[in-house]
Amino acid sequence: MSMDLSHKKPAKAYGSDGGAYYDWSPADLPMLGTASIGAAKLHLSAGGLALPSYSDSAKIAYVLQGAGACGLVLPEAASEKVIPVKEGDTLALPFGAVTWWHNAEGASAELVVLFLGDTSKGHTPGRFTNFQLTGATGIFTGFSTEFVARAWDLDQDAAAKIVSTQPGSSIVKIAAGHRMPEPRAEDRQGVVLNCLEAPLDVDIPGGGRVVVLNTANLPPVKDVGLGSDLVRIDGRSMCSPGFSCDSAYQVTYIVRGGGRVQVVGIDGTRVLETRAEAGCLFIVPRFFVVSKIADDTGMEWFSIITTPNPIFSHLAGRTSVWKAISPEVLETAFNTTPEMEKMFRSKRLDSEIFFAPN
Repeated sequence: MSMDLSHKKPAKAYGSDGGAYYDWSPADLPMLGTASIGAAKLHLSAGGLALPSYSDSAKIAYVLQGAGACGLVLPEAASEKVIPVKEGDTLALPFGAVTWWHNAEGASAELVVLFLGDTSKGHTPGRFTNFQLTGATGIFTGFSTEFVARAWDLDQDAAAKIVSTQPGSSIVKIAAGHRMPEPRAEDRQGVVLNCLEAPLDVDIPGGGRVVVLNTANLPPVKDVGLGSDLVRIDGRSMCSPGFSCDSAYQVTYIVRGGGRVQVVGIDGTRVLETRAEAGCLFIVPRFFVVSKIADDTGMEWFSIITTPNPIFSHLAGRTSVWKAISPEVLETAFNTTPEMEKMFRSKRLDSEIFFAPN
């Protein structure tokens, strides 16, 4: 079974002095199309505004860098949420959600947001299709002035003027001094979880830490149909070989650091052997086993899993499936002696899913 699992960086799709939008194409990363997963990044410079839009796909948004604001109008909502966002924030964006993103005029850093989502119901498997409400490519400009005038109760001159003055890009830079709506802390309630501040689901000294996002700590995940996690492992630590046991794909973006990655698939074939670094994205197919070893500086990654409450089975460590299998079965399966089986079973009795270097 031949497949290309090599990691890739995104290509610039469009941009302006306000920022740029980058995405991964299924032509360059074929597993995106196979798994029907979309992946993209938004970079906003100081004063940058990503104009209001909606997507053909449900998404998870993760703030990689900076701070700013996200405007969110959920389907059938009577009002807009203006959410203050910062590094580590995760938002679940269901079908029909209209969003805009803004980086403050005086910001000292770019606002960078990662989007990962399910494109199985979208127009292009493996790629998001975004529908701009305004701008040169916006839906607003697609209607004739007659329809615009009738729909918004404008005269023909006003309709023609508002259509003709739409900005040329989907990302703009706010004019100096222009006031934007103030983000409201209360609008974060129930729609945002910060992975850098949330309680840790796994914390192994010298090994690594995990925060898992699911329907319990971020309820909108149910509407999106995706789970996610943020994993940080320390220098030269190892993440136990493991697989998703509920038929889910795992899409991983390296946030910072780097390290070695191996993936083993059907018939025990090693289908990926690579060094992953910050900014790269790769996909682990359903039921394939993946393991990672960090470089000296450690490795941090954000993943989505194509089920809202993922379940993983690990093949090493205290909770390994090997610890549960009968010794007699293991002796025969490994074609080894009882002494070797006992030695094998006696290892990693106190280790969970991360193994610090010896």
